Amino acid sequence: MNLHIRPESADDRQAISRLTQRAFEHAPHASHTEHLIVDALLLSVSLVATRDDEDEIVGHVALSPIMLSSAPPGSTAATGWYGLGPISVSPECQGQGIGSQLMQAALQHLEKTEASGCVLLGDPAFYSRFGFRPRDELVLPGVPPEYFQAICLRGDWPRGIVSFHPAFDISL
Repeated sequence: MNLHIRPESADDRQAISRLTQRAFEHAPHASHTEHLIVDALLLSVSLVATRDDEDEIVGHVALSPIMLSSAPPGSTAATGWYGLGPISVSPECQGQGIGSQLMQAALQHLEKTEASGCVLLGDPAFYSRFGFRPRDELVLPGVPPEYFQAICLRGDWPRGIVSFHPAFDISL
């Protein structure tokens, strides 16, 4: 299967929402609000994956800016940091490397735009392959530290409590 990854277009929003809902429908650690989060996010980066020359979206990854509570005034250490997620792959296409290709495309985009780094909440076994690691200096309250991971792309590691976009607080 040839995969095409491109930026989201305005016409993709409903398909992304449906895909995200289906992708997390049976996930054991999902909040089942992931599609609502994507709908509410003001995304800096939104990439979709389609198969071959088809228009059907089979994968999606979102990146949005994060905030750090303890960045010193005037510090640039926390600027250019993003939160990755949700990342969604159609259930019938999972296990085919689409999620990995979306991860690589998202990281390439961050590198190209000279972002400082990226954080995410997820399975260490999957995300460590891309260089993500838990970091003592970055905290996401209420989350086991091994699941909150980061990668620094340039500059120094920031310190502080991380806050994702308020859309991540949506509940059913």
